[in-house]
Amino acid sequence: MKNLLSSHKPRRIVIIYNPTSGRWRQSRFAHILVALKKTGCEISVWETSSPGHATNLARMAADGAFDIVAAAGGDGTINEVINGLYGSACVLGIIPLGTANVVAREIVQSFSPDAIAHTLAFGPIKEITIGYANNRRFIMMAGVGFDANIVAGVSINLKRKIGPFAYVLQAFREASSGQTIRFHVQIDTVDYLASSVIVCNGRHYGGPFIAAPGAGLTNQDFQILLFKGQGSFSLLRYGLALIFNRLGTCADVEIVSGKQIVIFGSMDQPIQVDGELLRGLPLYICKDKATMKIVYPR
Repeated sequence: MKNLLSSHKPRRIVIIYNPTSGRWRQSRFAHILVALKKTGCEISVWETSSPGHATNLARMAADGAFDIVAAAGGDGTINEVINGLYGSACVLGIIPLGTANVVAREIVQSFSPDAIAHTLAFGPIKEITIGYANNRRFIMMAGVGFDANIVAGVSINLKRKIGPFAYVLQAFREASSGQTIRFHVQIDTVDYLASSVIVCNGRHYGGPFIAAPGAGLTNQDFQILLFKGQGSFSLLRYGLALIFNRLGTCADVEIVSGKQIVIFGSMDQPIQVDGELLRGLPLYICKDKATMKIVYPR
């Protein structure tokens, strides 16, 4: 460790921290800060105070005063930060404090405070591709249908209390609603019909689960999951298949590679982008022209 420290100039790191998480996450963040300070890095912490504030703080941090802008929170906080950093040369860091922590799992980031601190202080910097969906950038995914409705309906307070199980409870509510939805999807000008669509830039979905094995943050194509089934039985099958990383084996799930996607449907249907909600179909998705730099674990 001493040789590693002596061969690296200490990084200047600003942490954009979402303090609205539960008490145990605040304690965990405090341990991460202690570990980071031991690395010799220069640390600043900027707390968010409202939805969208992380984007504004990231824009302020993108002036070149910092080597790394680290998002401390869930995937929604990370999404806000990347939208604020867009167009700058800043490097994104990840401090996973959320419910699913999909981005952290995608880059295989350990969740121990010492490992997170070591990554931010000494980890290699790599370029990744990001998605663009109706003026919103995303790292991992964008979707419509059952998963967007689950995100729209889940209780924030319940999510803080029981974590990912809040999404499970909401999934049962969606399954019992009996709502029938159809989307018209164009993937590189080829037409499809689906009841739900998830456009994947990375392999992971909902936490540790692999939804799109062929996706990757350095790939030039998306993996698009087209769900054809309707109703509670189909949703149950999809959930079980996801748990066992076998979504692609379902006969009524089609996985297509593509670069440009347009999704048409009812205007009142929600859209989820990295777990954040948007409104207003049609949804236009493509790979963004610019890449983003991110700190990876060694």
